Parts: sequence; structure tokens; C-alpha cells
Amino acid sequence: MSTGTLLAIVIPVAVVLVLIAVALALFLRHRALRERFGPEYERTVDDADSRLAAERELSAREKRHDTLDIKPLPDRARERYTRNWDNVQHEFVDHPEGAVHDADRLVTSLMRERGYPTEGYDQQLKDLSVEHGRTLEHYRAAHEIDALSMSHKATTEQLRGAMVHYRTLFDELLSDGGQARHAPA
Repeated sequence: MSTGTLLAIVIPVAVVLVLIAVALALFLRHRALRERFGPEYERTVDDADSRLAAERELSAREKRHDTLDIKPLPDRARERYTRNWDNVQHEFVDHPEGAVHDADRLVTSLMRERGYPTEGYDQQLKDLSVEHGRTLEHYRAAHEIDALSMSHKATTEQLRGAMVHYRTLFDELLSDGGQARHAPA
């Protein structure tokens, strides 16, 4: 077989193999992002101009998240936050709007102590989405109701729902991102 014939066979095969490898890498990256971000993946894709733009955004969130010093809470802090949450829940009976505002502040304080920046709500969502994409919708819903309650437009049932939503994220943040800490046996 001549060199020309051999090159005519090898080059197309090499190109096809490279294309398959690139497609496989993109598929695996797509799947990894989808699994990591959960429902937040689809939300970001829906809000972006394209799937590629959304995936770039999610990758940028991962890179930023990797630079953060997210840390577990010491047991004392965990106990303090648990007591504070119990106080907020008791407050709900007599002052539901105030309790919802306090729940928002408590979740923000917990985020800050864990190492999440708290400079703005939109950035909080992006930072939380990397590890808490499956509970992020709870935070959004609670935040919307909290905003309604600022103008006294939230019903008691909505306020109760906000407390449930805040509690979901609170519990996950308290348990180190869904990875509950277990005492050594």
C-alpha cells in the first residue's frame, strides 16, 4: 500500500476519533454539570442565550466557588444556630412577618459563617447553586415572600410557607451541604 493511500485512510480515521473524543468530553461535561447543579442547570439554560453560554456560566460559578473558603460549622456554632432557629419559629406565632425577616437574616448569617460571601442576593444564589442547587428554589420562594411581607402583602399562609422554605436551606447549610456530620464511632 502506498504512503498516499495510507495517509488517505489514517487522516480521516484520526479526525473521526478526535471528533468522537471531543463529543464525548462535551457530553460528559454536560452530564456532570446537570448532576451537580440539579434543577439550577435547567433554570440557567432557560435564562441563557444558549446551552453553551449557560454551561460557561455554571463553570464560572464552579471556579468562583473553588476559591471560597467554605467550611463546616463547629459543633458550638451549630447548636447556637439551632437554638436561634427555634426562637425564630416561636416568634412566628405572634409576629409572622418579623419571624420571616429574622429567618432570612439567620440564613444569611449562617451562609456568612460557613464562608459564603453575602454581598448581594443574586450573587448568593450563584454561590449557593454549586453545592445547593437542589434546594435553591426554596431560597428563591422564601425570599420572594419576604419581599412581599415588607409591604405587608403576604398572607399568613405564604409566610408559613416562607418559613418552611427557609428551613430547608437552613437545614442543608447547617449539615454542611447535605453531608450530615456523624460523630466517630
